Amino acid sequence: MSDTQRRPFAVVTGGSNGIGFELARHFVENGHDVLIAAEDEGHLTQAASRLTEAAGRLSAGGGAVTIHAADLAREDGVAGLYAAIRAAGRPVDALCVNAGTGLGGPFAETDLARELRMIDLNVRGAVQLTKLVLRDMVARDAGKILFTSSISAAMPDPYEAVYGATKVFLRWFGEALRDELRDTGIGVSVLMPGVTETNFFNRAGMLDTKVGASEGKDDPALVAEAAFEAMQAGRDKVVPTLKNKVLSAVTDALPDKVAAQIHRRMAEPGSAG
Repeated sequence: MSDTQRRPFAVVTGGSNGIGFELARHFVENGHDVLIAAEDEGHLTQAASRLTEAAGRLSAGGGAVTIHAADLAREDGVAGLYAAIRAAGRPVDALCVNAGTGLGGPFAETDLARELRMIDLNVRGAVQLTKLVLRDMVARDAGKILFTSSISAAMPDPYEAVYGATKVFLRWFGEALRDELRDTGIGVSVLMPGVTETNFFNRAGMLDTKVGASEGKDDPALVAEAAFEAMQAGRDKVVPTLKNKVLSAVTDALPDKVAAQIHRRMAEPGSAG
């Protein structure tokens, strides 16, 4: 049996940067071959080079990295990714449904096309890919799935109304699948990161908000490490760092109106000043 056939195989969407890249790095460094998928082929190529370098620094050798560029907000983009997965000729041992985007601002003023695309990527694409890969996992009664939700799923999200709703969907979608699959060999975990040092706030147009301008954001490497460990341990949900655990517990316990005000103060445009 070849090394490729012996190594487990992981697929990470949104794997070219941020939390997704760090998730891919953890898999590579723990002996997995990894396929990373995102829209920009140039970014994927750069990420694959960095991941390959990380694997090469390991004395025992890490896994191999392949890329697939596709627009996962499109049905044909997800179908193309699944075709690439099948073409690898190997079962998916771990699937990280991590690709996503955000948009901040008053809902009455934000761009509808961007919000519909957000729903297509964060929700519809996640459901489509999960359905396709999960059927294969069920057929062999083995596999692990991680959904990247957000601490935003613990409260109403003024000024991120659509983004927050997509993350609520992913939280409870993952938890529901976990229960459906509880008597199988398939594990499902939900990652609920807090404010993390990625390009998210820039892309979401939220650099002028209190949360976007805040210092002390979480390191995506530490977030990914917590997620990787949770997957391996079969835990249902992971909220990285103590401050986020406290915030999640508090907002879950508060009346929705109060929790919404907490988020409003953080995400309101101009609140950074």
